[in-house]
Amino acid sequence: MLRSLISKNRSYRRFYEDFKIKESVLKGLIELARLSPSAANLQPLKYILSRDPQKNCLIFPHLAWAGYLKDWPGPKVGERPSAYIVILGDTAITKTFGCDHGIAAQSILLGAAEKGLSGCMIGSIDREALRKALKIPDHLEILLVLAMGKPKEKVVIETVDAAGDIKYWRDQKAAHHVPKRKLEDLIIE
Repeated sequence: MLRSLISKNRSYRRFYEDFKIKESVLKGLIELARLSPSAANLQPLKYILSRDPQKNCLIFPHLAWAGYLKDWPGPKVGERPSAYIVILGDTAITKTFGCDHGIAAQSILLGAAEKGLSGCMIGSIDREALRKALKIPDHLEILLVLAMGKPKEKVVIETVDAAGDIKYWRDQKAAHHVPKRKLEDLIIE
């Protein structure tokens, strides 16, 4: 079951934009993050939820979508996320967030996969522009943005080729291919 969820939990970048995610679903995903481990149990993360198309339009232009796809500027209208979760670190609690936001994001995305939804962790963010657009207070550090929705693309996991190329790519049918290293290449004896 967990292996299946992890296999479904890919970085999806194209969605059915008109598919509405209920606020209760987003809050349920944050509940998973809330229950996840936190360094020293500080629990410094805060979240901005967006499922409103106008608010989504404030977030979208401040995100970079796929570094390896140089000729692709990101999802077109109709394929953009129907929701976002902005993960913030509260510097009034701590100045460092370790890997808390990564743990929280993985919990959220696994929960989304369980519900037939998908997402993409985005770390390439114009943070100051997003801060201004959403009027985020200075004591909250923007850590990650999760683009969320019902997936509109096929993601294929494959083995890294003999050349060792790990760059994801799209085929002529727009399927998104993600090379993964072999298990024996990861474990050091």
